[in-house]
Amino acid sequence: MNERNLHKRSLAVHAGTRRSQYGEMAEAMFMTQGFVYDTAEQAEARFQKVGDDEFIYARYGNPTNRMFEDRIAALEGTEDAFATTSGMAAVNGALMAVCEAGSHVVAARALFGSNLYILDVLKRFGVEVTLVDGTDLDQWRAAIRPGTTAVFFESVSNPTLEVIDIAAVAELAHAAGAIVMVDNVFATPIFSRAVEQGADVIIYSTTKHIDGAGRGLGGVICGTRQFVREVAEPYLKHSGGAISPFNSWLMLNGLTTMDLRVRAMADSAAAIADALNGHPKLSRLIYPGRTDHPQHALAMSQMGSGGTMIALEIAGGQDAAFNALNKLELILISNNLGDAKSIITHPSTTTHQRLTEEDRLRLGITPGLVRLSVGLEHPDDLIADLRQALE
Repeated sequence: MNERNLHKRSLAVHAGTRRSQYGEMAEAMFMTQGFVYDTAEQAEARFQKVGDDEFIYARYGNPTNRMFEDRIAALEGTEDAFATTSGMAAVNGALMAVCEAGSHVVAARALFGSNLYILDVLKRFGVEVTLVDGTDLDQWRAAIRPGTTAVFFESVSNPTLEVIDIAAVAELAHAAGAIVMVDNVFATPIFSRAVEQGADVIIYSTTKHIDGAGRGLGGVICGTRQFVREVAEPYLKHSGGAISPFNSWLMLNGLTTMDLRVRAMADSAAAIADALNGHPKLSRLIYPGRTDHPQHALAMSQMGSGGTMIALEIAGGQDAAFNALNKLELILISNNLGDAKSIITHPSTTTHQRLTEEDRLRLGITPGLVRLSVGLEHPDDLIADLRQALE
């Protein structure tokens, strides 16, 4: 069947499958670092031009990795993809591959702590970085200029769940000749329509919803074949950013159930947000699926869902937040997200602790703010656990 006519759920199960001569049902795991040539001439020819289903070295490509890359590209709607050791390797690789001293990057200020760190690294090498309020198009308009190399943002920010207008930012960036890079982790490939909205490069930490079971690290860069193979791959294959075949195999297995998992988790997140709204121990509840979210209409038009994440600000600051987290019985304290198990995080002392207090408060990361990644437990049990912990 033509893959273009298949639903995302079907693509996540079948796209990119490569079978060996044994006709195995499950995806094969090729645990090899190198590949054998019949002749020296064949080796020479392959190093000059690698065919569609040919490989040289695991750092450059591998049949298991290629299955995962083809599948996630089909799911995302891009021409190609390159899988990396982690989500941060993907962010670093995508930005480093296009930047040099004198380049200009415009980025949203509300970013995951490690994304902010990568931007600081770019500055050390002479890249000019301008930070803007991602929800303010006037700030994007003022910052992007002819010669801007790239714009970079999280489509839904971590942890305060600001929703960035991909299409509007992309229009401004493309008018100036800049490439649009989107960290799309919170949107997930299931709710993503980033390609049709103008994103050139879509980045995922596959550690999150794609694996979905807390088993392994991974990342992926999705984009045009020209960008992936001619821009990103040369940097990544020589700097050692390629994913391991074992982790690709984990991700392939995670993809098969991702559609079901993510939709169930988002449904539960919506139910939890409605149940906890107005709770006397909460001073703020942030969920893009609720009409009281500042970018609710944008979230619905851009993703069609509020997603799997909720931010809760517990009245009373850090002490009250820690007290509530320590009282939870079902929800786990950890700094991962997108897992089948529900996870809660205190960003100001973990994922964003390296920021100054002033910068955290500017982003809305208060001492009482916690980030909840909703898992696959029954929503009634999660609501009961949160209520007893708060009360």
